[in-house]
Amino acid sequence: MIRYDKAGRIALVFGLTTLMAACASKGTVPHQDLNAAEESVRQAEAADARDFEPVLLNRAQNKVADARQLIDQEDYQEAERMLEQAQVDAQLAGARSETAKARNAVEEVNQSIEQLRQQLNSIEQQ
Repeated sequence: MIRYDKAGRIALVFGLTTLMAACASKGTVPHQDLNAAEESVRQAEAADARDFEPVLLNRAQNKVADARQLIDQEDYQEAERMLEQAQVDAQLAGARSETAKARNAVEEVNQSIEQLRQQLNSIEQQ
C-alpha cells in the first residue's frame, strides 16, 4: 500500500484541483469562428441566397445570433459548434444559389437556341 506524507497529499490535491479546473475550462471566445460564419453569411447573401435559398440562409443567420448569445453566456464550446454549423449552412445556401443561377442561365441559353432554330427553319421554308 502506498503511503503519502503531508507534502505528497497536498501535491496530489493540488494536482487534481488543477486537472479538474482545466477540464472545466470553457475555452476561449471563438472570434475566428464568428468572423468566418459571418463572412459565409455575407457571401451567401451576395450569391442571392435570399432569393434562392431563404430558409437555409435564415437558419445560418439564426445560428450566428444563437452563437452570439452563447458567447455572452460564456458557453464558448457550444458557441463554436453553433458557428461551425452556421458556416456550413451559409456555404450550402451560397452554393445552391449559384447552382440555381447557373441552371437559369443555361435555360435562357437553351431557349435562345430554340428560338434561333425556329427562325432558321422558317427562313429555309420560304
